[in-house]
Amino acid sequence: MNDVPPVMHNHLLRSMDMRRILAVVCILCITAAGCASRRPTFPPPVIPACFGVNIHFQGAPPDLDLIETAGFGCVRMDMSWRKVETVRGLYDFISTGYDSLTEACRRRNIRILYILDYSNPLYEPQRSVRSDEGRAAFASFAEAAVKRYAGQGIIWEIWNEPNGAAFWQPEPSAEEYCRLVGTTVPRIRKADSAALIIAPAASGIPLRWLEECFSRNLLYWIDGVSVHPYRKQAPETVTADYAALRELIKRYSPGGREIPIISGEWGYSLINWDNTPLTPVEQAEYLARTFLVNLSEGIPLSIWYDWKDDGIHPQNREHHFGTVGNDLTPKLAYPSAKALMHTLNGYIFDRRLATDNDAEYVLALRKDQSTALALWTTDSLHEVTLPLNSGEGVLVAMTGDTTTIAWLENQFILTIGPAPQYLLIKNP
Repeated sequence: MNDVPPVMHNHLLRSMDMRRILAVVCILCITAAGCASRRPTFPPPVIPACFGVNIHFQGAPPDLDLIETAGFGCVRMDMSWRKVETVRGLYDFISTGYDSLTEACRRRNIRILYILDYSNPLYEPQRSVRSDEGRAAFASFAEAAVKRYAGQGIIWEIWNEPNGAAFWQPEPSAEEYCRLVGTTVPRIRKADSAALIIAPAASGIPLRWLEECFSRNLLYWIDGVSVHPYRKQAPETVTADYAALRELIKRYSPGGREIPIISGEWGYSLINWDNTPLTPVEQAEYLARTFLVNLSEGIPLSIWYDWKDDGIHPQNREHHFGTVGNDLTPKLAYPSAKALMHTLNGYIFDRRLATDNDAEYVLALRKDQSTALALWTTDSLHEVTLPLNSGEGVLVAMTGDTTTIAWLENQFILTIGPAPQYLLIKNP
């Protein structure tokens, strides 16, 4: 190119450089699109795989047999960084009970959601991760855990409720939390490219704080947005909150990728959030309705809090969330969960049937050629009439009692109340 004028020569070099840059950008875009298409996704919600329960134990205690008998498809449990790494760079999954818990759940076909959480005094002075050294160490811990259990279908969650001062000290910081996620996720993907990763396990559905995280590219890293929709009101009130969160996710989702909402922790204590008492019957009703509302909202995983009462103090709210007592004696919530998951095993949500009363919930579910209905009301006991074809079926009460019934064309009449009932319609 010696005969090319200097100005033209520089122009050609710039053009060639630009073409190279564009080529690299195209390759990166294609690679990113390919990676996005290969990102793991949650399967459609099927009962009982989409219903889980929060636990507070490692190892293989008798609790797991009761959890399996109830039919829960998943357990959610903390994987404590400070317990696993007590010496820098050494990770103990054996004596801490995580190996035995993982194996015990595998044998029972119970999926695990492990929360990679909380700080480690080897690196951080408070319950948070704020330093570069701490972030790198946390990411190494996460990589070691994911590598050890790769291929076992475990869902990995990064931290728990970082939007609260109890779990991110000295005060919540969306910026610090997102830096931790951005450092950790590539290490998780390196250990297991098929790993499902969820975050931020937010307390409530704090839209402003979530938007702070989304604006810092949180959605780029994760496969599901986990929230804890606790409330004093009935479970049905969550639908408007989910709608608002879906709009926020849609606004920030990279490339328009569909990112589901995960109900990662939600339950009702016998001491409600406004300190009014709930009866064991009301708690059992709310458990079934929480799961069913989430199912109707397309939530691919719903975790009930809690498996077991954490104590016996009569005035301590935390001691009364369980489906069983502190001594494993079943509360009414336990047969409620069992009846729901066994009766509707294998069913998926189809649609909500229209009635004249918005307080009435009639959910149609299907499994192959079979149809079932879940029915309840947020109002008081009253009759509902549905335009069903003539037929017969088995009516299952909230705690599992069954009755065989039949009805004529357009004359299905049933008394419904706050306790869900399940109608298994016999195929003609």
